[in-house]
Formats: sequence, C-alpha cells, structure tokens
Amino acid sequence: MEGVGQRSYLMSFGTGGLFINESAAVARLHAADESWDATAAKARLSGAFPVRKASSAQRSIREIVNRLKHLSTDELALFIEGERSEQAALLWLASCRAYRFIGEFAVEVLNERFLLLRTDLTYDDFDIFMAAKAEWSPKLADLSDTTRTKLRAVLFRLMREAEILSPDHQIRGALLSPRVLAAIQTGYPDELRFFPGAERQLGGN
Repeated sequence: MEGVGQRSYLMSFGTGGLFINESAAVARLHAADESWDATAAKARLSGAFPVRKASSAQRSIREIVNRLKHLSTDELALFIEGERSEQAALLWLASCRAYRFIGEFAVEVLNERFLLLRTDLTYDDFDIFMAAKAEWSPKLADLSDTTRTKLRAVLFRLMREAEILSPDHQIRGALLSPRVLAAIQTGYPDELRFFPGAERQLGGN
C-alpha cells in the first residue's frame, strides 16, 4: 500500500460524515471477485441512500467506496461483522488511508497533541495545519475559504463520529478492540498513530 506521505491531496471528503450504516450496507454488496466500481453501481441501484437526491446519493456512494477500497479483505470482513465501535475505527482507518490530509492531521495534530497532554482541539488548530500544508501544496493553497470551512466542519464531524473527539472537542485516547488492533499490527503497525495514544495498548497485548 502506498504510504500516506507519497500521495497527492484528495480533498473530496467534504461529503457527509462517517456513514457507518451506509458503509456497512455497501460493504455487504461487494463481492470478492468484482470491482469497486461495480459495487458502487449496485449500491446506487439498491437505494442505499433512499432519502437523498440522486446526485447527492451518487457522491456519497463514491466517497464510501473510495474509503472501503482501502481496507484489506480481512479488514473488510471484520468491518461487516464487527461491533459498531470496530466499524467506526475501521472507517477512520480507511479515511486516513484514502485522504492524505486526514492521515497527516491524525498523526501530526491529534496523536502529537494527545501525547503532549494537550487534548483540546480547536478550529484554529485545523486552520494552522491547513495553512502550513498549503505552503507546499498548490492544490491546498487554491482552495477557497468556503471549501476550507466546509472541509473543517466535516473533519470535525468525522472525528466525533469515530469517537476520537468528544462533543466538546477534547481528543480522546483510542481504545481499539483486540481484533482491530491485531488487524493494524498485521498490516501496517505505523498506522496505529492514526489513533491518539493507541500505541500504548501494545504493552497489554
């Protein structure tokens, strides 16, 4: 799998939230021998988003598929049959893999602040991080203020729904299930840094 720092910034995550229920529905439609494009087509036909406009549903399904395809076969199986907290953790993992910006924010802001016992997180922290990254990325520098504001709101929503951030914007220490912890260790152990303080769990396993 390509490292987080080796990919260009894909900033299409400004659609909805973590989509746990919808992602589970799409994942169950995916057959091992088919492409994710085919799965997306099945999801659109099955009405995975019955209350949404067709264009909105299509965008949401596209983003869900973009995240799910970054899970391994074993991780996807665990996602389908796992507890809700495990599903949330795996979707956060998939989001960090799919979107370089989210992965870097998780490692460089969330995990670092948690380890320094600075658990409060503000919109200013996002803005400072975005500005620093934009200095080296024309794509980020060209984002409008409206788009940045939307991306910031969605990222905070994702973090809350993944239970990494409390409702009052305090960074929560991760408590991954043994199965999720084992899946990450088996694949890419460095990705534990996507979860604030998760590496502390290794001592007890």
